[in-house]
Amino acid sequence: MNPARIAPHKSLLSLMALLSLPMVAPSAMADFISDSKARIEMRNHYLNRDFRQDNAAQSKAEEWAQGFTARIESGYTDGMFGLGLDALGELGLKLDSSPDRRGTGLLPYGPQSHEPADEYSELGLTGKLRVSKSVMKLGTLQPLLPVVVYNDTRLLGSTFQGGLLTSQEISGLTVNAGRLTKANLRDSSSRDDIGYGAASSDGFDFAGGSYAFSPQLSLSYYYGELEQVYRQQFAGLVHTQPLGAGFSLRSDLRYFDSRGDGAERAGRIDNRNLNGMFTLAHGAHKVSASYQQLSGDSAFPFLNGGDPYVVNLVTFNTYTRADEDSWQLRYDYDFVALGVPGLTFMTRYTDGRHVKAANVDNGTEWERDTDITYVIQSGAFKDVSLRWRNVTFRSGNGLTTAVDENRLILGYTLALW
Repeated sequence: MNPARIAPHKSLLSLMALLSLPMVAPSAMADFISDSKARIEMRNHYLNRDFRQDNAAQSKAEEWAQGFTARIESGYTDGMFGLGLDALGELGLKLDSSPDRRGTGLLPYGPQSHEPADEYSELGLTGKLRVSKSVMKLGTLQPLLPVVVYNDTRLLGSTFQGGLLTSQEISGLTVNAGRLTKANLRDSSSRDDIGYGAASSDGFDFAGGSYAFSPQLSLSYYYGELEQVYRQQFAGLVHTQPLGAGFSLRSDLRYFDSRGDGAERAGRIDNRNLNGMFTLAHGAHKVSASYQQLSGDSAFPFLNGGDPYVVNLVTFNTYTRADEDSWQLRYDYDFVALGVPGLTFMTRYTDGRHVKAANVDNGTEWERDTDITYVIQSGAFKDVSLRWRNVTFRSGNGLTTAVDENRLILGYTLALW
């Protein structure tokens, strides 16, 4: 990343100054003001990644940073056509890093000096128009849809620029359609052309929706097209079945079909991805099993700045390489059952086989994750969350990554009104 592209510090006070704009509005904008809400999300993130392989270019990556995300969401003006305005301000501050320890994804750094930035930021505005039960948004977006999922796994969330229409005119049916043209990565202040890998595009068009047949069953379909790069179709099913005696079974099935589009700027795209997770829950316990099978000649494509919508997306790895088959076993426990509300535990093991990549024809990889989270329940620090994430990742048969990692995350959301 070019240090010149790291934007200068944008004070959160400049974002909060937007709050004064609606205050001069006429009484016709009463709902615009009274239905508005604002909050600041604070995240303190420490990440230590120890590269265990002998030929690693870096022995470790270790950084500590503080993030602030301010969100202001207005209501809508009165009338048939309701107008609104949202604002998003993000600021990341370096607390500890160095050129020989950069690369955790918390901070951007220069391409030559590798010097991590002291700070980086983004200010985004989103105009919105509501008609009946349909809303059109234009500007800065953080979509959570099967064909485009923004990344929020480090200090600040990634963002996209474009338009998104969400309609719920028919009971049980939610329809989404839009176009994205720019992306701002999780550790960047620059808005780049939307793309996949090293290939950029003029835009990403998408449409689809989900229909809830009942509170227990929903089906969804989406289509996405990154111009001159790839086309992707998605079909999904989510079903929850009560089993009696306090047990329930949740089934989450997903299928993607991805092909090249136009000039295929990222090379040939040819991938089918069938994945699903089944979760058995009883009281404070959850046991999950998932399977993910990829076929075709390429890896599974997803937008730069986003995450793949797959069940084996875990803390370090995505298990989306060409021809890869992977499975996962996971266990969750809520300590409220033992009289400790706010304390939760998760552990999982994920195993991938038959990987094809570069000169590798049958690569293997596995990951073991453990999360322990505590949310303070009362007192002056009520709702402050503390999370420890531990990761062990290894690969073999031609793949050479080996990582031991720890993340400590302190979070708090302050509601302003």
